Amino acid sequence: MFVILVYDVGQKRVGKVLKTSRKYLYWVQNSVLEGEINESSFKKLKIELKRIIDEEYDSIMFYTFRTMKYSEREIIGIKKGGEDNYL
Repeated sequence: MFVILVYDVGQKRVGKVLKTSRKYLYWVQNSVLEGEINESSFKKLKIELKRIIDEEYDSIMFYTFRTMKYSEREIIGIKKGGEDNYL
């Protein structure tokens, strides 16, 4: 599956969330990562992130897609990071 992860977490936890997420996905922009991931790795990622964040203050959203066949990405401005995957 293809996943887009978007997070908004406290400053003390940003580095840990980014480092953990980059083990599974590619960084593409501030607080945004994406990439192909299998079900078991996706479950591991969510468990690891739940241990880091404070659910009273932080937010992580996952957008999941079965296939990227009918999608495209359009960038206005500079391309920040990540693999050459597209959405």
